[in-house]
Amino acid sequence: MTYPEFFVAPMRQELTSLGVRELRTASDVDAVLGRQLGQPGDQQGPTVMVVVNSVCGCAAGKARPGVAMALQHQTKPEIVATVFAGADIEATDRARGYFAPFPPSSPSVGLLRDGKLVFMLQRSDIENRDARQIAERLTAAFDQFCELPARSG
Repeated sequence: MTYPEFFVAPMRQELTSLGVRELRTASDVDAVLGRQLGQPGDQQGPTVMVVVNSVCGCAAGKARPGVAMALQHQTKPEIVATVFAGADIEATDRARGYFAPFPPSSPSVGLLRDGKLVFMLQRSDIENRDARQIAERLTAAFDQFCELPARSG
């Protein structure tokens, strides 16, 4: 099922208003996730968090608010992006391809480092937690897999 844009637009905006980049096509997904391997000589590529957004209640009451809280943390992914399940079908399918071996799940949050999935929060991890607990899980992953922000001089 594909949801009409007027219906999902407010749910998209909950994340984009935080600076989360929308990936609306499969090529958008590949442009972000396919290039995250870093350059030769780099020690590490960027960390990328991809939120699979959804119209469901656990996305509205738990996942999106949890992501918003987590993004206030000092340490966070260098790139934060989102695809919308039920609206951006190709983009969502492509993003889920990067989440192997995890089955499709929405909402969900994947954290990738150097082209490899290093952390996954699936719907089953979201629906039994509140937004604060989701933020805590995400920030623990940020602390483990993301670099500290550069300090200004």
